[in-house]
Amino acid sequence: MGKSDKPDEETKPGFKQVLMSTLAAALGVQSSKNRERDFKHGSIKVFIAAGVIFTAIFIGIVIAVVKLVLRNAGM
Repeated sequence: MGKSDKPDEETKPGFKQVLMSTLAAALGVQSSKNRERDFKHGSIKVFIAAGVIFTAIFIGIVIAVVKLVLRNAGM
């Protein structure tokens, strides 16, 4: 039985699924099915790392946007 033979509920989330779950959770639109899959088969370390990386990128984008707005406003 190969990996593709298993239903989604029985497989560990892949890299793309972890990223999408982190983004969906940050936006508050995570589905119950995906959340259950993540809690059942996901590694907490992977989700913490993805959350920290997402947060750092988000803060960097906010800082860049604020600097751009202030520069265009002449401040």
